[in-house]
Amino acid sequence: MIIMPIKEGENIEKALKKFKRKYERTGVLKELRRRQHFTKPSVTNRVKKLHAIYVEGMRRDEEQ
Repeated sequence: MIIMPIKEGENIEKALKKFKRKYERTGVLKELRRRQHFTKPSVTNRVKKLHAIYVEGMRRDEEQ
């Protein structure tokens, strides 16, 4: 549970913005979207491998 202490006289918009930022950092929404459908482990591994290849290629291009 997220607890947001609000100071006396603090603007409600500012407090709401703080809450939204704190909520986004927890990763709850991202986890919920991820759990909505099942992804096979082989697909997950393939995506990770392709991303690693992409990152390595970017590093090599940066060195040259």
